Amino acid sequence: MSMAAHSTIRPLAGRLVQASSSKVSATTSRVAYFSTTAPQCKRKTKDNNPKRGVSSLYGSGPREPLSMSNIPLPKPRQFKPRIKVDPDHGLWGFFPAQGKALATPKETEEHGRAWSVEELRKKSWEDLHSLWWVCCRERNMLSTSRQELIRSKLGFGEREIDTRDEEVLKTQRAIKHVLTERYYTWQDAVGVAMSDPEINFEGGEGQVYTPSAYEDEVDIAEWTQPDAESEAAKQIDPVATEAQEAKIEKELKKQ
Repeated sequence: MSMAAHSTIRPLAGRLVQASSSKVSATTSRVAYFSTTAPQCKRKTKDNNPKRGVSSLYGSGPREPLSMSNIPLPKPRQFKPRIKVDPDHGLWGFFPAQGKALATPKETEEHGRAWSVEELRKKSWEDLHSLWWVCCRERNMLSTSRQELIRSKLGFGEREIDTRDEEVLKTQRAIKHVLTERYYTWQDAVGVAMSDPEINFEGGEGQVYTPSAYEDEVDIAEWTQPDAESEAAKQIDPVATEAQEAKIEKELKKQ
């Protein structure tokens, strides 16, 4: 056999091998392997991630049951420490009542009218001072209620709070009006006193008012004279008085 004939046989043998291998693979792919193992019982392979299931975001848990899976975990106790609060604390004034964060619209509407200027003119300085701070406390409470409404997004109660706040503002304006009137009156009185010769602003205590003319001195003897006359009348004998009166009547008849 020559060299040329040997080279032509090689490609033919390769093609025969390829054709036979393709036929075997086609027949073997259609045949299923015999196995008695259920498809659910897969072989457990090693997990290369030791922190599998430790995600705090998903919380899916481990892929396999652990030795502590059947042991229930202890539950935390609901413990709330009791804090002692003073029932007369001043910060309770920022709320409608003690332990009450917000008043109902009906409760907010239950208020009176504002004080008028004519009524406040009759009040003393202490009364006006006390009323001013009562108004400040009321406005603080209304402001706290308004912020609570905005935070909780309830959607009602703002109109009642604004109406009540307006009445408190009217009272505060009236107090300022009365105090301004008194200040102007005091300034006028100081101007009149500076032009009065009987008033000395540079004098000490008890020496500011120096009147130019005093009242007439009263004689103390005049105060005791009625008492002396009453005592003298008690000492007169009534029998002698009657005899003297009878004697005077006889003399008048003779005339």
